Amino acid sequence: MRRARPGALPRGSAERALTSVGAGADFDEFAESETTDETTRAEGPQPELSKLWHITLSVSGAEAPLKEVRRALEQLAHDHPFLLTSRYANDHAEIRYWEEARDLHDAAAVALRLWGEHRQSAKLPPWEIVGLEVIDRETYHQRIAEGYGPPPAAPVGVHPY
Repeated sequence: MRRARPGALPRGSAERALTSVGAGADFDEFAESETTDETTRAEGPQPELSKLWHITLSVSGAEAPLKEVRRALEQLAHDHPFLLTSRYANDHAEIRYWEEARDLHDAAAVALRLWGEHRQSAKLPPWEIVGLEVIDRETYHQRIAEGYGPPPAAPVGVHPY
């Protein structure tokens, strides 16, 4: 999901921008209707509400200079404002962020496009995606509470391994 006016291109880019799967035109109306009684809501099909998904995207490939990798990931964070943290080395990186989507399939589809769609605008290394984890917000918080979730993220930003 971008924080820009619809159809606006990212700064410094003439390419199509990556966007999230929207909640749909009736999202606000459905959220307001949640206060109605159960019999009214049970009568017809209910639109799915968007929810937050925690994404961990792993990429790797041929070695690249660390300064260039860092600069590229910083540009990606600027272009995609929901990036939480990135860790990198000269031949791999891990990106973590939250995505809003209706379901896991939509969240994964957007995540799988992230690296390729920003490759030129952020001048990302020509690495390929080697791993993807998509978990819902409840699972993420449960893992953290139980102490076996993803390793605690470094402070928000771009950091070396």
